[in-house]
Amino acid sequence: MVGVVIVLAILIRTTFERLSLPPLIGFISLGFLMRWLEYNWGIFSPGAWHVFQLLAKIGIITLLFRIGLESNIGGLLHQLRRASFIWVGDVLISGGLGYAVAYYILGWEFIPSLFVAAALTATSVGISVGVWQNAGALQSPTGELLIDVAELDDISGIVLMALLFALAPVLKNGTSAALLPMVLTTGGILLLKLLGFGAFCFVFSQYVEQHVTRWFERITKPPVSLLVVAGIGFIMAAFAGLIGFSSAIGAFFAGLVFSRDPDAVKLEAAFGPVYELFSPFFFIGIGLHIDPAVVVPGLAVGGILLVVAVLGKLWGDGLGAFWVLGWTGAVLLGLSMVPRAEIAMVIMNKGLELGPWAVPSEVYAGMVVVSLTTCVLASLTVRILLKRWPQEQTSG
Repeated sequence: MVGVVIVLAILIRTTFERLSLPPLIGFISLGFLMRWLEYNWGIFSPGAWHVFQLLAKIGIITLLFRIGLESNIGGLLHQLRRASFIWVGDVLISGGLGYAVAYYILGWEFIPSLFVAAALTATSVGISVGVWQNAGALQSPTGELLIDVAELDDISGIVLMALLFALAPVLKNGTSAALLPMVLTTGGILLLKLLGFGAFCFVFSQYVEQHVTRWFERITKPPVSLLVVAGIGFIMAAFAGLIGFSSAIGAFFAGLVFSRDPDAVKLEAAFGPVYELFSPFFFIGIGLHIDPAVVVPGLAVGGILLVVAVLGKLWGDGLGAFWVLGWTGAVLLGLSMVPRAEIAMVIMNKGLELGPWAVPSEVYAGMVVVSLTTCVLASLTVRILLKRWPQEQTSG
């Protein structure tokens, strides 16, 4: 069955890329089809579920490692002043609007509403960047600003995810009288751990990583030597899990460690086959987690959250970008930030693993609808608008 899924994933990726559509749509649909077949005919053995759960976890690690590896922290810090103004409004408006609708309109509990809010702050820049790249517009002022704001979105999404995972059990079990001290204590411990793990990653990046990588290059031949990067990424992800973080967070930090390497392009090329093999299993796992019994209510919920997801980014990014780029640039930037895929679904997936008190099946199904629909709508809409409003490239 795993072999069949690998072959189908390759076919899905090829087909959707030719159609200029995000392959994750096909991966999630494949996972849901497998769950539907299991729901009706019981095609899986108990062991098969464990295998696909393991592959999905490996998929999360490869996905977040790749995001970290492709991050340009130096360039981001250089553009921080310009991008942060838009990013702050983006996070506050998209997250705040998501929480308000989930808690006050849909009537969900406090913790599920927090998960929805955190997921809606994230974006999936990879969906829109491909459209901008094909249009030859990525090196324009708007395209460069898009990358900067999206990277800030990724990093803040990771931080919010870590904070939410640490605080959710406290919020569930704490009494109202003792809640604030418990939240402050848990948040303080998390901050210290995050600083400590970040310091470890910085030291490893500055003084250890290149020596380790070069040593393996001497005793083996590329690309085998560069695949050591994948092994170190898994080790750091596991270490993050041991100290109380999610392995996904550790994988992201591991990617950041190697992103500063002058040979990062070669590292990405060597890691590519590992990423292509395992990352689809994360999205297939999303489909496997969708209960067919909640699909209909999930569609209704997803329709409401879809409006929130689109308006949150259009207002959150567009209002700030208007003063920098004008109204056409603000619309392009806002629509390009609409897709929710990797980080958003990692947050929801981890919440689902905590239990229905964190992310009920209906909420999860609704966010899957949001993920699929925003990725399709944004990619098609941005492609049309870039033809109507061509972007001028920056010189040099």
